[in-house]
Amino acid sequence: MRNRLLGILLALMLCVLAALGLPLAAAFAAAEQSRVLVDRIDDAARFAQDLPTAGPSAPETAVKGEPGPAPGELGRRHALDAEVARYHELYGVRLGIFQRDGVPIAAAPADWRVPAGGWGEQAFQEALDGRRSHNPRQVWPWTTDGTLTIAAPVVRDGDVVAVVLSESPTGPMRARVLHSWLVIGAGEAAAMIVAVLLAVRLTEWVLRPVRTLDRATHSIATGRMAARVAPGGGPPELQRLARSFNEMADHVVLALDQQKAFVADASHQLRNPLAALMLRVELLGMELPEGHEEELGGVREEGTRLARVLDDLLGLATAEHARPEPEPTDLAALTLARVDAWRPVAVRRGIELGREGPALALGMADPIGFGSALDAVLDNALKFGPAGSRVRLLVAVQRKEIAVTVSDNGPGLTEEELSRAGDRFWRSARHQNVDGSGLGLSIARTLLQAGGGSLTFAPVKPTGLAVTLAVPRPEKGRA
Repeated sequence: MRNRLLGILLALMLCVLAALGLPLAAAFAAAEQSRVLVDRIDDAARFAQDLPTAGPSAPETAVKGEPGPAPGELGRRHALDAEVARYHELYGVRLGIFQRDGVPIAAAPADWRVPAGGWGEQAFQEALDGRRSHNPRQVWPWTTDGTLTIAAPVVRDGDVVAVVLSESPTGPMRARVLHSWLVIGAGEAAAMIVAVLLAVRLTEWVLRPVRTLDRATHSIATGRMAARVAPGGGPPELQRLARSFNEMADHVVLALDQQKAFVADASHQLRNPLAALMLRVELLGMELPEGHEEELGGVREEGTRLARVLDDLLGLATAEHARPEPEPTDLAALTLARVDAWRPVAVRRGIELGREGPALALGMADPIGFGSALDAVLDNALKFGPAGSRVRLLVAVQRKEIAVTVSDNGPGLTEEELSRAGDRFWRSARHQNVDGSGLGLSIARTLLQAGGGSLTFAPVKPTGLAVTLAVPRPEKGRA
């Protein structure tokens, strides 16, 4: 969730920066080109003012007997040639003053003429029509055409007598635009870094209560009902949600405690009436005539089953109210003792009961609670294991926990049944004829969870069920 929220925030910030940066970069490029255009238009206007009034072919007209240009005009023409050449040498701009027919009056370099085709010819024709060049196409840093052409008409007595045409290299302008873009890019990168830092802090601030709530929810879901959401920062809505969650958890715990107390009280209170009822049944059986032994046996069997259910309910209530203190316990010795205690039952049912594992396995567990849980699991395995089969108890020392696995060769459970194994009063529909209350594994799970352990189920190939009781290993220094 953190990565998704962070990605959304960064995507929005990137869009905002792009929406600001791209128009700004285009504006810088347009402003730089406009500045160059204004300079070139001003220069063209200055050269147009310095244009002599006489035509360029003074020597030729003199040969035909016509009067040539005045000496002052001839001097101005030489000065104009020198100024155009100096302008080209200084700025690297091709500059020419051309008559209407394209004959140069002054040009630098000397062999430069009106370009044939392209933007240069179009600008020259517009100038002949009395229009100054409109804003040419925008030049970008990656533009391959490296010139910027400007044409300005020279008007005398309302007529266009010549055209000032300049062709400027765009390399320096493109370099300045690129430099400004790099500055903008650096600013955008710095803004993006700041935005990333702010987005990370914002997501941490928003999601901190969510993570705390998730941990508390997981703790309650795994049986640690005392877990609560500690008050902290975050948006007011999430703080209110955390308070509501704590209140809900308190109500749930209160309801569960009341239910557990009711079950304990009910099972305890029902034991005495049931004992009295069974005593009356026995007395009544002594007075019944012969031939009713079968009915009397059925009543006794149901009474015994009801007594066992009440005992299991009382055991479950006791396990749920228990608050054991786990301590370093040698589970290898504990499992060996429980195997010895259950071996006569296994022999009577024709089942081989064996244990495997190391001689020492220290785990953090309540010895009484773990032993009771293991008894419930062994009882279940021996109850469903067929005669001639084997119940195997394996003790394994893992990196963080000690696992005791009890596997049998009974009918096992389906995948759907495995998800419900350990629920209160749940029994497989295929095993309803087997004696039991459906509380044994539930009591085992409750006893283990009370001490920080867990109870899991897995199938055994080809048939059977493996039940694993796991408790954490002692921390270093506590063993």
